[in-house]
Amino acid sequence: MKIKNITYSAGKTGFFFDDQRAIKQGAGHDGFTYVGDPVTEGFTAIRQSGESISIMLEMENGQVGVGDAAAVQYSGAGGRDPLLLAETYIPFMEEHISPILLGLSIDSFRETAAYIDQLKIDGKPLHTALRYGLSQALLDAKAKSEGKLMCEVLCEEFSLPVIAEKIPIFGQSGDDRYNASDKMIIKGVDVLPHALINHIETKLGLNGEKLAEYIEWLTNRIFELGPDGDYRPAIHIDVYGNLGPIFDNDPVKIAQYLTDLGKLTKGLPLYIEGPVDMEAKEPQIEMLGKIKEEMERMGAATKIVADEWCNTYEDIVDFTDTKCCHMVQIKTPDLGSIHNTVKAVLYCQRNDMEAYQGGTCNETDVSARCCTQAALATRPARILAKPGMGFDEGYMITNNEMQRSIALLRSKYGEEE
Repeated sequence: MKIKNITYSAGKTGFFFDDQRAIKQGAGHDGFTYVGDPVTEGFTAIRQSGESISIMLEMENGQVGVGDAAAVQYSGAGGRDPLLLAETYIPFMEEHISPILLGLSIDSFRETAAYIDQLKIDGKPLHTALRYGLSQALLDAKAKSEGKLMCEVLCEEFSLPVIAEKIPIFGQSGDDRYNASDKMIIKGVDVLPHALINHIETKLGLNGEKLAEYIEWLTNRIFELGPDGDYRPAIHIDVYGNLGPIFDNDPVKIAQYLTDLGKLTKGLPLYIEGPVDMEAKEPQIEMLGKIKEEMERMGAATKIVADEWCNTYEDIVDFTDTKCCHMVQIKTPDLGSIHNTVKAVLYCQRNDMEAYQGGTCNETDVSARCCTQAALATRPARILAKPGMGFDEGYMITNNEMQRSIALLRSKYGEEE
């Protein structure tokens, strides 16, 4: 099956682009936006509208595969590609990519996606978000041309079993970490709440006391509001590297703090994402490894999750091989083609690393559904409910895509597959 026409359209994402460096430097709030000037290249404001590009591949049989190019909220930070702006990249795609796609065969999604993923224009690889959107469209087109779910295509091409069972979903709260947590608990979310602890003074506390208070509140709320007596979600909180500044990047002090946090959850699993940001990959791996070693010495129940500087498939391999953390976030837009997400999850599983198939609030419904399909094929430890920071919408999209697919798979293959 070949591509006979390509169409692009500009779109909006489920959240915004934020200049992480400016926020970390203390940018103040003005309502929903921030006060001050951006410091990361490409930003015209500290917070600006998230953008996407829909890529529509019309096949010979009239079916249209759809994918959305989208980039993470904190674009341009932590070694990531710059902002994805439709006015810049749609003309780029029309000039450079459409001629390559026209007439291209998608008999093998994996091979075609790998070919697109390694393309270089003027000696430079495509923006990760473009590779991300193109691969979604290719996978969707392949699945539609064969009358299959996207997860079935991936299972076939990566020699994986079809398993019609739910994967734990991780809800993200945004700044509304109290009300959103109540929503998550009432709906029985598997992992919660992310909490967006991206500012020391207002959210973490100068000695980490505000986060400790929040974890105590959250734990009590889970046992108070949980839908049944067996509800035992994992608590997963992103601190955006902010433990480093308050503890002077001392691995012993950070490990002690994380160990103490783990004693507040009454036996619920606790994951802390991004405890430090060392501004480069090798120092990041080294520091996480020291923190983990100290935590093990202290008998900590808390687990740490790698985020910053763990962006590409190669990065995930490096973080996994060094065993510097307990879990890695596989940020789907940062890996480019969706087949790299599949490879990354499988690599983690083969090497005893918990795989969190994440991404960003700054995606779209299309990319979220495709990621859910990828997760159904590879079975990561958890997947992010996305897009958006309102929780309900992203959870609905991710959960319902998963449940529809599970029902269809069970109808086709039976309960035991």
